[in-house]
Amino acid sequence: MSSLAKKLKGLKDYRSTVSQEVKDEIIIEYAPLVKYVAQKIASRLPSNIELDDLVSCGVIGLMDAIEKFDPSRDNKFKTYAEFRIRGAILDELRAQDWVPRSIREKAKLVEKTYAKLESQFGRPVTDEEMCAELHMSQDEFHDLLNKAKSISLLNIDDTASFSRGDKKLMAGLMESSRSNNPYQAVNYKDLKEKIKEGIKTLPDKQKLVLSLYYYEDLNLKEIGQVLDVTESRVSQLHTQAVLRLRSKLRLVVDSVDDLVGQE
Repeated sequence: MSSLAKKLKGLKDYRSTVSQEVKDEIIIEYAPLVKYVAQKIASRLPSNIELDDLVSCGVIGLMDAIEKFDPSRDNKFKTYAEFRIRGAILDELRAQDWVPRSIREKAKLVEKTYAKLESQFGRPVTDEEMCAELHMSQDEFHDLLNKAKSISLLNIDDTASFSRGDKKLMAGLMESSRSNNPYQAVNYKDLKEKIKEGIKTLPDKQKLVLSLYYYEDLNLKEIGQVLDVTESRVSQLHTQAVLRLRSKLRLVVDSVDDLVGQE
């Protein structure tokens, strides 16, 4: 734990006692974390989204973390700050509705096709089978995945793919709301089980991509080196995994986007 984080944790009521000077020091110290989270998110966004805009949103999230961090909980400030930074960036992106409707429709088409074929065959479907069902070539299918990759940003980062620390933190943040609402508690449990089941059914390469990206913290280029494929192919595998999971999650909730609102 850094000296600044210790200073925060040692304050009995830091919300009213942390000076602006200390806040500025924390912002400076954690600026690299803001940039890291922003770059990770930007790697899955259309090129017209400016990294500086994401960083600015991330700084707002960091400031929010400084104000709301509760040292009485068994959470590290860095973990909490990363959660708030990511959340602030995603909230702003959702508010801007930065994904064109045509891309959303294509992503939903892929989701529905995965759900239909995998229900029909009882196994993960191949790219060739997807192409046949969608009446398109592999190049056209891969181009569609590249365009839909921005859709994969949403709730996978917020739920299934949290690090262990983030999962612990999220459990603490949601504890009161779930305990006060038995219906949400049951839905949340069902959702977690559905995610686990969904990941188990993914093709091996897609499971490996998710593991390396979210748990080992490798970027797309590094994963490509591990798998001996191009960075673009890693992106496609990631998108396919996320769209497959989203199609399974829709069996638990009407809309994955609605889940964010509940949280």
